Amino acid sequence: MQILPLAGGIQPLSASYFSSVSSLSLPIFYHNDSCKVRCVACSDRAPPSSSPPADVVGKTKRVVSWSHRRAAVASVQNSTDLASSLASAEEVLQVQDLNIILRHFGESKRWQDASQVFYWMQSRGKTNFASYSSFIKFMGKSHDPKLALQAYSTIQDDSTRYNVSICNSVLGCLIRNGKFDSSLKLFSEMKKGGLKPDVVTYSTLLAGCTKVQHGYQKALDIVQEMKANSVQMDEVTYGTLLAICASNNLVKEAETFFQQMKDDGVVPNVFHYSSLLNAYSAEGNCEEADKLLHDMKSAGLVPNKVILTTLLKVYVRGRFFERSRELLVELETLGHAQEEMPYCLLMDGLAKAGHVDEARAVFDDMRSKDVTTDGYAYSIMISAYCRSCQIEEAKQLSRDFEACFAKYDLVMLNTLLTAYCRAGEMDSVMQLLKKMDELAISPDYNTFRILIKYFAKERMYQLAYRMVEDMHGKGYQLDEELCTDLILLLGRAGASSDAFSVYNMLRYGKRMISKALHEKVLNILVKGGEHKDAYVVLKDNMAHISRYSTKRFALAFMRSGNINLVNDVIKALHTSGHRINQEVFRLAVSRYVGKPEKKELLLHLLQWMAGQGYVVDSSSRNLLLKNSDLFGRQVLAEILSRQHIMSKKLRKQENVG
Repeated sequence: MQILPLAGGIQPLSASYFSSVSSLSLPIFYHNDSCKVRCVACSDRAPPSSSPPADVVGKTKRVVSWSHRRAAVASVQNSTDLASSLASAEEVLQVQDLNIILRHFGESKRWQDASQVFYWMQSRGKTNFASYSSFIKFMGKSHDPKLALQAYSTIQDDSTRYNVSICNSVLGCLIRNGKFDSSLKLFSEMKKGGLKPDVVTYSTLLAGCTKVQHGYQKALDIVQEMKANSVQMDEVTYGTLLAICASNNLVKEAETFFQQMKDDGVVPNVFHYSSLLNAYSAEGNCEEADKLLHDMKSAGLVPNKVILTTLLKVYVRGRFFERSRELLVELETLGHAQEEMPYCLLMDGLAKAGHVDEARAVFDDMRSKDVTTDGYAYSIMISAYCRSCQIEEAKQLSRDFEACFAKYDLVMLNTLLTAYCRAGEMDSVMQLLKKMDELAISPDYNTFRILIKYFAKERMYQLAYRMVEDMHGKGYQLDEELCTDLILLLGRAGASSDAFSVYNMLRYGKRMISKALHEKVLNILVKGGEHKDAYVVLKDNMAHISRYSTKRFALAFMRSGNINLVNDVIKALHTSGHRINQEVFRLAVSRYVGKPEKKELLLHLLQWMAGQGYVVDSSSRNLLLKNSDLFGRQVLAEILSRQHIMSKKLRKQENVG
């Protein structure tokens, strides 16, 4: 369970350092209340006093008093007609004043107004590096990286384009919006253009490693580059590395970085201890967690809400439930249990350990104390009831949730769906799906799995098939076990073409599938008369199909498959090492006799048979002679004569042998 970043009235460590990093969802590192903060992107702020700035003292030409500039800034910030206000104050406002306005709108999350101010500044040449840095950072926060990149692309001057503050903002914007790979590619281009990365740059990239696959290895690559460029690691980079280790359950690696940090003279703060504690929670390592807490107190640091909540997670994961309850009481006494998180940790641990009644007792206790909840506690208990097959209790709690909460998120909707599906409450399932549409909440991988299993169980195969189609269309990796079950059910229901479609979605989903599935699909297609599709499956997976199923397919295809492909099928079977039996040839000849217009295919087959050592049996020979006028007596007689001579030779060889 994710532990929230530290909060409270503690001041961030440094000013210039966080100018770019602050735009990310990074952990915040704290030092003490005496630290003063000033952001690089805000370094052109006017002094917060009524006295004029030093650069206008003594000037006589076009001097604009600070009071006039300050009044103009306030006028624009409070205006309902931004374009008009900017035009009126154009002669008064300087770049640093406009940056103040830009930041005001950005910090107020008035993204459209911030954009309008920035484009107005651009059009009049009233921008500097801080203007671009701020605007790009705010576009990242508004989840509009496209606008941020467009603004960056308009910078023509290389010294501005590769200014470290601007580059850090661009990289931070991409990472905030889940574009880590794009940020690495752009970072490489920036370095070629002249960027000299600083510790903020590398911390920004490291933050992206917390959310991607193989993030730990990528983080090591970034650290290696830092060392190569003689960029010293600090408390932020170490803290991010510890968080990456914790998220990947790399306990030993986290301990190594923690010790390395101390060896480098970087004093651990509360966040560092919290991250290492979080790493211990993966294994429920209570002994090491207690030692770390003792070290922290010895260093003069007081455990806060985050530390104690993380420690609770360690105890729960280690199944030390009695100590967990004691720690929860301590959190309540300290006023750190006013929200549901600590209760949820204990409830979830108890439920997964099979102590559902004890989990319910914690849930009831939480509700009796009017603890603030977003419904996550309900989700835990509903899931617990479903796992323990207490379906009626799960249904009732689901109804309680829907009665108490007007808002839904995807996790809660999936939990409710699970409860209703297990209970077979079709109406409730459909109502929830309708609610998802109304709230414009898109289904995720779990949603599709829940619905596919449910519709398949209820024999609503077409609905299950549509769910697989939607799941595949949205780019989710299909689950082989789930799809195999559905393929077999569709086959039994006579929907062989739909079964083949699911098979293809699974097959082309960039993953290996079990060899046995190919034969199962082949048999479904043969039974359903889908001979052409069956031929595709057989031809692509001949080595994985048994001789019995291959023969069954061949006979079925000769009887009713596409006559134009009969020769191709026979040749494919022969090429794969299957000896064609006389029954297959007899059926093929019979098909051709019934279609005299296909005589060229028949003659070609007979000639091919002779070349491969196959002979026409007496039954097929008599049938051909009886219908020789349809295929050309002379040509047919020559072919059958050669066949007869070859047959004698084969019998003679067999007798000698």
